[in-house]
Amino acid sequence: MKWKVCGMKNPDNIRALAPLEPNYMGFIFWEHSARHLQQPIPKLVEGIQKVGVFVNASLQTVESTVASYHLQLVQLHGNETPEFCHQLQKQGIKVIKAFAVGTTFDFAILLPYESACDFYLFDTKGKKPGGNGTQFDWEVLKKYPSKKPFFLSGGIGLEDLSKIKAIEGLPIHAIDVNSKFELEPGLKNIEKLNELKLQL
Repeated sequence: MKWKVCGMKNPDNIRALAPLEPNYMGFIFWEHSARHLQQPIPKLVEGIQKVGVFVNASLQTVESTVASYHLQLVQLHGNETPEFCHQLQKQGIKVIKAFAVGTTFDFAILLPYESACDFYLFDTKGKKPGGNGTQFDWEVLKKYPSKKPFFLSGGIGLEDLSKIKAIEGLPIHAIDVNSKFELEPGLKNIEKLNELKLQL
């Protein structure tokens, strides 16, 4: 199973994580986040894809950030339209469209995005657009109507891996981890992440 570590911020911490070779490393470009990245990203091991996380940013802002940080994917956590996503795809940028899941979820919301993004991401509905550190009931996903691969996010810890591996019939592309592997916001526990890698 592929894995993504999101909310990376500290250069030394980024360098320490890189040898573990997560498939994706996420960097948050939303200024209201405690994990907001405002400095250059150190050179990463080849094969780690850089994901920029945005919330209702303008198309120009996303495009310029992608160019400045050499991002391979963007993860959109706001009210971005399918047309917005298409504009990014036309430039060769892979798009992850995030959706917040509560006790229920109307999967019809996904239909306009079927051809407008490369992946979905399902996170827990909370006060913030993401990074709330809590889980939603994964049973909701049994009604997932699409074949599009998705990232599973929201309060995932080491203790959840066996449960995730037991989920059948769903196109889970990767797990997205963040707060459960932190010493403080933006600073990851490399030992715990190494344990995660060994268990995947």
